[in-house]
Amino acid sequence: MSSEDAESPSAAAERLKRHDSLYGDAEKVSNDKYHGSGGSWARTLMLAFQSVGVVYGDIGTSPLYVYSSTFPGGIRHPDDLLGVLSLILYTLILIPMLKYVFVVLHANDNGDGGTFALYSLISRYAKIRMIPDHQTEDATVSSYRVEAPISRLRRAQWLKEKLEASNAAKIGLFTITILGTSMVMGDGTLTPAISVLSAVSGIREKAPNLTQLEVVWISVAILFVLFFVQRFGTDKVGYSFAPIISVWFLLIAGTGMYNLVAHDITVLRAFNPMYIVRYFSTNGKEAWVSLGGVILCITGAEAMFADLGHFNIRAIQISFTCILFPSVALCYMGQAAYLRKFPQNVADTFFKSIPAPMFWPVFVVAIMAAIIASQAMLSGAFAILSKALSLGCFPPVEVVHTSSKYEGQVYLPEVNFLIGAASVAVTLAFRTTANIGNAYGICVVTVFSITTHLMAVVMLLAWRTPLPAVAAFYAAFGLAEFLYLSSILSKFAEGGYLPFCFSLVLMALMAAWHYVHVLRYWHELHRAVPAAELAAVLARRDVRRVPGVGLLYSELVQGIPPVFHRLVEKIPSVHAVFVFVSVKRLPVPRVAPPERFIFRRVGAGGERVFRCVARYGYTDPMEEHGEFAAGLLERLKVFVQEEAAFAAGVGASAVAVAVEEEQRLIDAEAARGVVYLMGEATVTAKAGSSLVKRVVVNNVYGFLRKNLRETHKALSIPKDQLLRVGITYEI
Repeated sequence: MSSEDAESPSAAAERLKRHDSLYGDAEKVSNDKYHGSGGSWARTLMLAFQSVGVVYGDIGTSPLYVYSSTFPGGIRHPDDLLGVLSLILYTLILIPMLKYVFVVLHANDNGDGGTFALYSLISRYAKIRMIPDHQTEDATVSSYRVEAPISRLRRAQWLKEKLEASNAAKIGLFTITILGTSMVMGDGTLTPAISVLSAVSGIREKAPNLTQLEVVWISVAILFVLFFVQRFGTDKVGYSFAPIISVWFLLIAGTGMYNLVAHDITVLRAFNPMYIVRYFSTNGKEAWVSLGGVILCITGAEAMFADLGHFNIRAIQISFTCILFPSVALCYMGQAAYLRKFPQNVADTFFKSIPAPMFWPVFVVAIMAAIIASQAMLSGAFAILSKALSLGCFPPVEVVHTSSKYEGQVYLPEVNFLIGAASVAVTLAFRTTANIGNAYGICVVTVFSITTHLMAVVMLLAWRTPLPAVAAFYAAFGLAEFLYLSSILSKFAEGGYLPFCFSLVLMALMAAWHYVHVLRYWHELHRAVPAAELAAVLARRDVRRVPGVGLLYSELVQGIPPVFHRLVEKIPSVHAVFVFVSVKRLPVPRVAPPERFIFRRVGAGGERVFRCVARYGYTDPMEEHGEFAAGLLERLKVFVQEEAAFAAGVGASAVAVAVEEEQRLIDAEAARGVVYLMGEATVTAKAGSSLVKRVVVNNVYGFLRKNLRETHKALSIPKDQLLRVGITYEI
């Protein structure tokens, strides 16, 4: 007797009534543990140590260039150093520590962080995505975790309704999300340029005959190596990063303490914020302009949130408060003490302030730390862009998963080439860290500001935080970031234009792709074949059922795609087992394999035509085609069994025989071969469209579709098993 037959009627009824409308398996996984989501203190401390190498490379190397960027024209008065040092210390406390470490990290998406994680979290609580592929079954995935608004806080429900009813709000949230992504990509371009150039410039202390141009070419050579080794992935280098960055922090902290004692320990007065007030009252506009250099002290702070998926909140909090902040603060205080005595050396503060016996060890570690800072930022940029790609916000490019342990570690070859070329071009064009810093700061502050805006929505919608607390958060951090951004924009003509141009181009590509992607989905949805007409199509005299399994890929999660009609018209045959497959990305980081597939039978039972929705999180990699097909067919057989039990009750012998027969037939047809079918859609703007729409649809989208990765490669479908069906959509 089977286990189903032995099951009691009450237990069977309880099990059956939990099935969703597609008879999926969402109830079978109740909890999915991700890397770094919890554990003992020993594990947390280990993760805290590991995070030092992965998260803090960028913010940890900022002492290389902050003072030179803040005082590009030299130090006018020694007391200005106290004002700037006070600004640096309180900037470190306000934004990375108070905002990120103690607030933003808690807004993670099931352990995953970053701009798109915030967007996906919002999209689970409100239907803000412009593609109408939401299904009730999505909420049954164990990692979805959405709580209904409680009655005493109806504000969350009100905001949800407003967001869902407003196209302007949806477009606004999407726009600032892709702007944040674009700025992170700009950050990934500028971080290698400014970090490597700053570190290499130190060699002129021992080789004064080197020209700045020669320093630039040495930096370019290092950049070539840096971008070449990206293909091996962060995981190949492993957590050897952590010891190197730990040594770096020990060196800069030790150097800072030495300079404090040797030169002017009274700079500790900078902890009094009144020196900030005096600095602004004395220098006026020049003090405001200098904020563009001060903000560079927290470059890379966003990495704490973006890389959260590899660690946990407690580990990041420990490593920041116990390692990063004390080391970097001591370094800045030591540099200020040195400059109080030698203000003429502000253009090369870091290396000038190093004691002579320690120069070469610090120089070598500085080069390594700069490379690590670049590596970490590039890995974060790749991970964020892969999420954008998964959510249909970026044209298809190749995504290589470089780690079998951590889903977020990816490598995008085409993007790596473009970022590398841009980084080398920036280094050759700007040549000095002061000029690059003008562009760098805009990327940094824009990402901070976007996170603040999205966080306010999360606090209102998902956390249901009291309105005064949300207002205080938004006012405090929004005002601070606005002041920094306004200062940086004053240097727009001196290099600040670069990230704007870069981001506008990237945003335009992302927006054009997503715009046409949405139009195409709606076009197919309006022309979907009703399931009731399937029987009429299959009953036609010229339509034959041929051996094997046919998998027809479509983005539609409802209805029969119009390409099916084109297929039957051109090749009047349908495979013995036919499945309409939709690969769908949910607004969650991961979907557990047992919850991957949900099914529905299309048409009568004897026709053996099914719909399958394969659900992935935005960090989940696609399986190879053989593994995917095998998993799909296994779950299809389970669905057939559960469908019969749900319809007829457990233990019906006649139904059991029919189920076993259909399962054997699925196995037999699978053995005869699996054929992948895909619509090759050409999208054009319909007659009478505006000039802008024609350019976007016919030229921009058409160019991207022809020159970037083909869909069947992204889905790991082999060419020899692929049948393409051509179709043209006028949208």
